[in-house]
Amino acid sequence: MSYLAPFAGLKVVDLSQGIAGPYCAMLLAQYGADVIKVEQPGEGDWARTLGTYYGQHSAFSVIGNLGKRSLALDLKSPAGKDVLWRLIDGADVFIEGFKPGTIARLGFDYDAVSARAPRLLYLSISGFGQTGPLADRPAMDPVLQAYTGLMTENRGEDGIPHRVPVIVVDMSTALYAFQALSAALYARRDETRGRYIDVSLMQSATALQSIRMMMSLLEGGAMKPGGVPGGVFKTADGWMSIVATSDRHWQAVCEALAAPQHAADPRFATRADRLANAEELYAWLRPALARMASGQLSSRFVAAGVMHERLNSYAEFVEQPQVKAVELLHWLAQAGLPTKVPVPALPGMAPPQDGTPRGTSPVVGQHSRAILGEHGFTAAETDALIADGTVAA
Repeated sequence: MSYLAPFAGLKVVDLSQGIAGPYCAMLLAQYGADVIKVEQPGEGDWARTLGTYYGQHSAFSVIGNLGKRSLALDLKSPAGKDVLWRLIDGADVFIEGFKPGTIARLGFDYDAVSARAPRLLYLSISGFGQTGPLADRPAMDPVLQAYTGLMTENRGEDGIPHRVPVIVVDMSTALYAFQALSAALYARRDETRGRYIDVSLMQSATALQSIRMMMSLLEGGAMKPGGVPGGVFKTADGWMSIVATSDRHWQAVCEALAAPQHAADPRFATRADRLANAEELYAWLRPALARMASGQLSSRFVAAGVMHERLNSYAEFVEQPQVKAVELLHWLAQAGLPTKVPVPALPGMAPPQDGTPRGTSPVVGQHSRAILGEHGFTAAETDALIADGTVAA
């Protein structure tokens, strides 16, 4: 065990699909755990087919499975179930993300698994939770963005609610699940039994929005801006985000734009005044910003201490000097992808390296033979499982 691989020696059986469960398990793998991804023969985890499909990968499956080993296994067959029970022996963590009730029908609910592996930590990830009137409904990130109020809060200037294109609900669910498992692994040192951990996309989306939701309910749904001026503004050659939450920040904006008359205007003297007279303030500010290029504005704002940033595309972001200076992105080759792809160095852990197990996402069944061999299956038995379709390699 070390800071680089604190979960070395832990065995994780990952039955989850999509991104919430797989990303959680990927983090365990990046911290040294042996994560066995169990997926169906053929296409495997359905996340492999989301978006553009590169051989057996998509962007979702690359990010969600770095550092894992893949076993392609038919869990509906008796022989497949026998294989999974062999995997569970000696496992520390079991992760599933099926619709509530499905894992019980397969015979691997918490009661059944914990009877055989009493110290195992069992994580279930679902859309709306394991119980309640919506438990059986299929759910993905956009559904929970709509259900929990996130889309309503994310209105554009056109007044229309918009989906956040980044899958914030899935990713936050993965992070909350990872912290729950990490805490449970720490506590398990002094416990005689494992535990069941229930994490839902609904629960995580709500936690992610807790401040905004509280503010909205306290203020009757009429959310006030965090500060005026603040938001996204058109410049002569693009767009810029400006944050001015205090009187000092407002004075800095006026200084940067060489507008002392507005800094001294009593209508804009305090935050409350600026909120009350926002229309008049923006009637001057928006045209002033639109006349200047982003680079010129940025130079002035840096000198004056104004919080701001021009809006970058992803292609522009990856080329930023700051990104390169801190080695934020690592470019890794993956099977089926035409070029190396950027993978972020995650906070607190060593970055993945190209060509290493931690830096590689497996294709379906890539490690089936090796995993079966480690669990006592002879070569002849493995061949038989492959021949009858129970396992794919």
